Amino acid sequence: MDDVIIVGAGIVGVSTAIHLLRRGRGVTLIDRQAPGRETSFGNAGIIQREGVRPHAFPRDLAMLMQVGLHLSTAARYEPLALPRLAPALLRYWWASSPESYKRVVQSYAPLIARSIIAHKDLMDQAGPDAEALVSKSGWFLAFRSDEGLKKEAAKARADKEQFGISHEVVEWPELKRIEPDLKGGLAGAVHWTDPWTVRDPGALVGEYFKLFEKLGGTFVSGAVTALEQDGDGWAAVVDGTRHSGKEAVIALGPWAPDVLDRLGYRLPLFVKRGYHMHYGTEGGAKLNNLLLDAEVGYVIAPMARGIRLTTGAEFAMRDAAPTPIQLGKAEAAARQLFPIGERLDPEPWKGARPCTPDMMPIIGKAPKHRGLWAGIGHAHHGFTLGPATGELLAQAMTGEATAIDIKPFGMERFL
Repeated sequence: MDDVIIVGAGIVGVSTAIHLLRRGRGVTLIDRQAPGRETSFGNAGIIQREGVRPHAFPRDLAMLMQVGLHLSTAARYEPLALPRLAPALLRYWWASSPESYKRVVQSYAPLIARSIIAHKDLMDQAGPDAEALVSKSGWFLAFRSDEGLKKEAAKARADKEQFGISHEVVEWPELKRIEPDLKGGLAGAVHWTDPWTVRDPGALVGEYFKLFEKLGGTFVSGAVTALEQDGDGWAAVVDGTRHSGKEAVIALGPWAPDVLDRLGYRLPLFVKRGYHMHYGTEGGAKLNNLLLDAEVGYVIAPMARGIRLTTGAEFAMRDAAPTPIQLGKAEAAARQLFPIGERLDPEPWKGARPCTPDMMPIIGKAPKHRGLWAGIGHAHHGFTLGPATGELLAQAMTGEATAIDIKPFGMERFL
């Protein structure tokens, strides 16, 4: 029996395992996939130090009309899913009111502040192959209109004053110098200079997993069909075999309800689905930095496999069939700005971002059971916050003072 079994080998599970191993705990990590091949694999690859303001539910009428009429590229919904999603979305809308959102940001900002610190800690131990995947030149939040750029620049100045986040406002001539192959159509961009970007997010999780193995962790490949209390501890059943530990951590991202519901934790979780596709370029064009087309709602990023285009949010059931609509709209918009070429993947990648109605993750002890912990619900910032969440969970589980207060992220707020 190991000290801890961790269910889920995405960036949260792997990071938690490393931090526990470094504190002398024995760890068994379980997943049906290779580490980092699910939600941690299909993202824009930003360690979003600037992301102190989580994605709020839109409250302006124009945006709501765009989404409602399926005119938006940044967000869309599946009508048949709305009855099941409605209760969580209503709470999401309420938490996005100005006063509630202000409180969310106050709690969320210290967690985001740990993002690069915690990633750097793991990279330093993982070695040069992890470091080689990272660019520290920030990313560009680009705008097609002067009005949009001016509004975002004002927000960026406020975030610099309140949270110390660095940025530069780049007008079109300077942005064109930085990215010579952009076609045009942009007023400029806010260059967030503090974040790091990663050219292969799944590969970085793989490097962290190598560190996990080096530290003596055990990996079990297979689907967990049951997680049960086992005397004073816990047992995960995988292919008919029981794997026991004194404590258990659920780090299953969008699949967490499959386990938590059976244990009596019916949390108001929902998913925002997203897609990505890799492209070649025309005429040897090169994209030097990640760029988010803010007024349309997609990202293009230079990745190991090519130019990765990632879509906005799709409100649908987790396991529903994929839809090509958002990717098609985003691709058409991206071709206006940059000479992307042929698709390089046989099919778009589809994943699900695990979300909570108040936009904050669940980090800490499950209140109804002894020895059960969770690190879930990171929405758009799972890749950013995985190592920080792992650090905080390991500190709480071993009785250390946590690097920040984790009470705002407690599961009991939903029970």
